[in-house]
Amino acid sequence: MEKELLLMLPGPVPMPERVRYAMIRQAINHRSPEFGAVYADCVRVLKTAFGTTNDLFVISGSGTAGMEAAVANFGRDREIACLVNGKFGERLFKISQRYGKAHEIGSDWGTPLNLAALEERLEQGAEVVTLVHNETSAGIKNPAQEVGRIAKKHDALFLMDGITSIGGDVVEADTWGADVAIVGSQKCLAAPPGLAGISVSSRAWERLCKNPPFYLDLAAYKKSAAGKSMETPYTPAVPLFFALREACLIVEEEGMANRIARHRKMAQAMRAAAKTWGLSLFPKIDAQHEYSNTVTAFSYPEGVKDDEMRAIIKKMGIVIAGGQDHLKGKIFRIGSMGAVSAPEILATLAATQNALKKLGYKVQGDGVQAACEVLG
Repeated sequence: MEKELLLMLPGPVPMPERVRYAMIRQAINHRSPEFGAVYADCVRVLKTAFGTTNDLFVISGSGTAGMEAAVANFGRDREIACLVNGKFGERLFKISQRYGKAHEIGSDWGTPLNLAALEERLEQGAEVVTLVHNETSAGIKNPAQEVGRIAKKHDALFLMDGITSIGGDVVEADTWGADVAIVGSQKCLAAPPGLAGISVSSRAWERLCKNPPFYLDLAAYKKSAAGKSMETPYTPAVPLFFALREACLIVEEEGMANRIARHRKMAQAMRAAAKTWGLSLFPKIDAQHEYSNTVTAFSYPEGVKDDEMRAIIKKMGIVIAGGQDHLKGKIFRIGSMGAVSAPEILATLAATQNALKKLGYKVQGDGVQAACEVLG
């Protein structure tokens, strides 16, 4: 029997058996009350996870489809201020370049955002702001509430990527003024990849662009969801909706407060291990920015090679992530999101500690024991 690898990535993540089995049932008519009930369950739970009472839809497409839907429906032909301090902020900027006049407000990956430059750009007429709340490429959590405050002050729309925070960390889309917020199914929700949830405020609807995309036309999603039985405008990925519904019911059973507390504790255990090993965390945080609670980014110590370390860990049946783009070989990242808890965290840290030792790094202390003290 082939051994399953434990995915300790910033998505995709391990899926509970209930979620996996939900996908193997026979197909149903996606224009039926039965599908409408599945869709309605997803939306009900997702609204709680988003912290919103706004309209919310599920698109058959990855988180990037959600990003593009947000920009294409509300940023086309507009000036867009794009906050960037990692790969996914950069992705939102690249999408924005396709649809509007995009201005990158960049910082080095994993460093605080330049909010003063955002204010300046808004004063010069930018109408839309994009932000990645939880930047997994660098392990940093950005101050969405403050960005929302600045956007509202200048009467700009606020488009927030919550792809890797919604369902695992505090997200209050309405309180923060996020006119559009996005989640990906394969992150904190622990569902399979291929679906994106997107919420839209009444303020955003008032500013809907005149020439929306066809497949990602959010007005079409709104119209289809408003009937007697909820539908999507085009054929949805029905098995993925079955799985997402099951994942959402698990979220509901656990309760968001408990789920957030679990994610925080796992991330704290990771940080305790790093400190005990004598490793530096990659992000540079300040009073407004925090370490991510869903992925931890560690800087490699001198002499430890990325491919060698991750290969040793993979031999133990566990997959962790390296750095992306210019951070390849400089950092490694361990996800702590979704349906994982103490056993998976401790196994991953034990495998990481073993790999560090094998590659000649002298750990200062027992990181696994330090994590146990946090998790216990």
